[in-house]
Amino acid sequence: MKALILSGGRGTRLRPITHSQQKQLIPIANKPVLFYAIEDVIEAGAEEVGIIVGPNKEQVIETVRSRTWDSEVEFIFQGDPAGLAHTILVAEEFLGDDEFVMYLGDNVIKGGILKHSEKFRESGPDSLVLLTEVEDPQRFGVADLDEEGRVRRLVEKPKVPPSNYALVGIYFFRPSIVEACKRIKPSWRNELEITDAIQWLLDSGRRVEASIVDGWWKDTGKAEDILEANRLILDEMKPKNEGVLRSSRIFGRAVVGKGCVIENSEIKGPCILGANCAIRDSYIGPYTSINDGCTIEGTEVEDSVIMEGCTISRAGRIVESLIGKNVAIRENDRRPAGHRFIAGDSSEILL
Repeated sequence: MKALILSGGRGTRLRPITHSQQKQLIPIANKPVLFYAIEDVIEAGAEEVGIIVGPNKEQVIETVRSRTWDSEVEFIFQGDPAGLAHTILVAEEFLGDDEFVMYLGDNVIKGGILKHSEKFRESGPDSLVLLTEVEDPQRFGVADLDEEGRVRRLVEKPKVPPSNYALVGIYFFRPSIVEACKRIKPSWRNELEITDAIQWLLDSGRRVEASIVDGWWKDTGKAEDILEANRLILDEMKPKNEGVLRSSRIFGRAVVGKGCVIENSEIKGPCILGANCAIRDSYIGPYTSINDGCTIEGTEVEDSVIMEGCTISRAGRIVESLIGKNVAIRENDRRPAGHRFIAGDSSEILL
C-alpha cells in the first residue's frame, strides 16, 4: 500500500503564522502536525509515502528530511490548489496501480489508522472513508449510510443532514478512484472535489464503505483547533525530565527536554518543554508546549503553543496563545508608557 499526504494550501485561516510557515508544519506538542500523519500511514503499512507540496515546498521538504522514516518518502508538487481529487491526478504516476490511503496533512486523529487499514484490506471496497460523529453536521461533508454501514451518498454541508457522520479527511482507495477523478467536472469553486469522485464511484455501482473513528479527531485549520489538539495530545503524554531544576518544582505530567535549565520557577503539567530552554522566575501551566531554544523570564504561560527560538521577558500572563518562531515579547520599560505593535495582516491582538 502507498500513502498520499496533502501538505499544500496557503493556510489563510491561520494567518499571520502561515505568511512565513506552511500550516502543516505548525507544532502540536512540539511535533509538526504533518509528522503525525506520516507516522500514522507508516504504522498502517504504507511502504511508499507521497507528500503533496505547494507554495512552501522547500520548507516542507527540509522539515520532513530532517529525520529518518521507515518508508520511502517522495514529494509531489501540485502548484495552485485545485481540489483534493486534483491531487490524485497530479500523483497518478506515483500511485500507479496500487491501493493507497489519502490523508489530509493537517488532521490529527487519536489512535492512528491501523484498524481502518485492516478493515479496508479485509472488506475490499473501492473506497473506505473515515467518519466521525459530530454535533453540527451542517459544517461538514456528511455520509448517508445504509443499514449495513455502507455509504449510499455523500452530501457537502447539507442544510438537512442525512446523518451526524462527517468525513474526517482520511480515505482509502483502490485504483478505480483515478478514473473517477478524471470523469468529474470542477465544482462551483472551480476545484475537483473528492466527494464528487467518491459519488462517481457510488453512481457507477462501486462499493464504498465507512469506518467510524472512535476517539477524538481534530482538523487543525484554525488557531483554536491547534490549541485544542495540543491539549488532547498533552493529556496522553508520559512525564520525562532531562533538564536541570534549581529552586524549582514540577507538578503533574511534564516533559522537559535535554539542556533545559529551570530556575526559581514552577512547572505544572500536562506540558512540554523542548531542548535547551531557559525558564527563570516563571510559571509554566497546563497545556503549554514550548519548543526548542526558548527563554522565558518573569512570565506566566498557560494553555499556549510557543514555537522555537522565542524570548519572553516580564510579559505578565499569557494564555490561549499561538506564538510563531523567534518572537520577542518583553515588558516596555520606557516612557511614555504604552503598547507598541508591529502586526502583520489578519493579526488578532487582545489586551
